[in-house]
Amino acid sequence: MIPGSVWEWFRRIALIALPAGIAAGLALSAAQQVWVIPILLEAERFEAAAEPQAHAAGRAEDHAWEPAAGVERAAYTWLANAVLGFGWALLLVSVWAWRGAAMEAKRGALWGLAGFAVFSLAPALGLPPALPGAPEAPLAARQAWWLATAAATAGGLALLAFARPVALRLLGLPLLAATHIVGAPRAAEALPAALAPLAPRFALASLACALGFWLVLGALAGWLWGRPEAAATPPAGAPLRRPGAA
Repeated sequence: MIPGSVWEWFRRIALIALPAGIAAGLALSAAQQVWVIPILLEAERFEAAAEPQAHAAGRAEDHAWEPAAGVERAAYTWLANAVLGFGWALLLVSVWAWRGAAMEAKRGALWGLAGFAVFSLAPALGLPPALPGAPEAPLAARQAWWLATAAATAGGLALLAFARPVALRLLGLPLLAATHIVGAPRAAEALPAALAPLAPRFALASLACALGFWLVLGALAGWLWGRPEAAATPPAGAPLRRPGAA
């Protein structure tokens, strides 16, 4: 059974993560509707036009589960992004609670910037966001490289920011570069010529939306975490401290 004091910390973390995550997810959805969705629709039109007519029935059956274009599709996107935001906010606020970090909006935005670097920017340097119909490397290889890159980037940034000895901090630099030196898995086929102009636009738009998402998430969660009413006495024997503690 979870002690009451520990449960109170879990409750406080969730109550901070929920509004921050939902707000960041809604901001991401709004940005995607303006910058990402139009590029996606253009790529999907190319994919449909390039598909052999003989496979039209099979394509319709494969995509029958997808939400209808327009309001239904937008609603599912907003819901998915809100859930995604809540999950990332839980992770972020839990790290702050574990470290006993003092937080406010500006410091939270810096953590959000680090989250963007770890989970969006660094993986995108080797595996940029791909358009529908674009050839890709095998899924297992892409997932393994993404996870390794995110872990290496998180470790490298943590060493650079928090390690005490200078020599230990310097280890963060090769760690940041490790998976990029090895290289990301590549698709066996070349990108179709019709998608070539759209690919860099889609990648940049996706990264811009991700940057806004992480900044909103970090800043809002940091502001909520730093409020006086968010402070609480840590459970006995737990490594958590008051949110406003140094």
